[in-house]
Amino acid sequence: MSPSFGYFTTDGLDYLQTRGYQVDRVAQTAKMTEAEIIEKIGSYDALISGLMPITANVIRNAPHLKIITQPGAGVDHIDVKAASKNAITVTNAPGVNKDAVAELTFGFFISLARRIPFGDSSVRQGQWPKVVGSLLKGKTLGIIGMGKIGKTVAHLGKAFGMTIVAYDVYKDESFAQANNVQYLALDELMSRSDFISIHVFLSETTRNLIGEKEIGRMKPTAFLVNVARGGVVCESSLYDALKNKSIAGAALDVLSQEPPPAHMDLYDLDNVILTPHLGGYAVEVAREIGLICARNIHSFFSGRQLENLVNPEATH
Repeated sequence: MSPSFGYFTTDGLDYLQTRGYQVDRVAQTAKMTEAEIIEKIGSYDALISGLMPITANVIRNAPHLKIITQPGAGVDHIDVKAASKNAITVTNAPGVNKDAVAELTFGFFISLARRIPFGDSSVRQGQWPKVVGSLLKGKTLGIIGMGKIGKTVAHLGKAFGMTIVAYDVYKDESFAQANNVQYLALDELMSRSDFISIHVFLSETTRNLIGEKEIGRMKPTAFLVNVARGGVVCESSLYDALKNKSIAGAALDVLSQEPPPAHMDLYDLDNVILTPHLGGYAVEVAREIGLICARNIHSFFSGRQLENLVNPEATH
């Protein structure tokens, strides 16, 4: 199972163990090879996957595996088609972390707009500068991806007195009308927004969705926050824009390589905040996600209905 399952709270772990399941925590490293993953999970009937890549080859070499539960929404690291072909059920836990991710998004917005990291480092260096920031109130918030997290961000934006614009392939017009959200084309959202947050899954259609052209449309006073997946933003294009002060700042909770290398160009900039994919990590979220994963495993082996089934086409 994922090494973080049962680490922050033991509710999910206790749920399984009290029902007679043997639960093992699989040690993971950033540089695990496919062969190492196969060796570690090949004998298990169920897997709580974390973010280890579950490729078609891994699936072919896990003859006992019957269910994969993902403790979160994103399943881009799981070959769902291969799982279905091999009659392996996949479930996830979408939306459980929506409040945690949305709150972090606004933590980033405020930190960037009020220059909190600069103020903190200045004081630690014995300085006491006059730091002038900007308000969120009255500004335009652009939300890319209006799923559960995006909608929660929209509600918070309204509470801050922001104008909300959004981009999504699938438009929820009833939500937009009820919450005064205006859907725009992506290019227009990028050019009109003062604050932009990204909340889309990583797929072939969203990889590098925010590239040089899109970043180039941003205002020089605008801020970009990515709490979705690293591959959605072209990091080299973002670096160029930040270095050249073409945009005011950015915050990235996700990177294209996680963990990142010992050095990357973004480390050299003082107008970007980098955090280790902590968006969904809150004790309350960990408890609920752990229980969802545990319940799905028990329900599967008990022949009961599953929560958040990803691949109903899988047959057993």
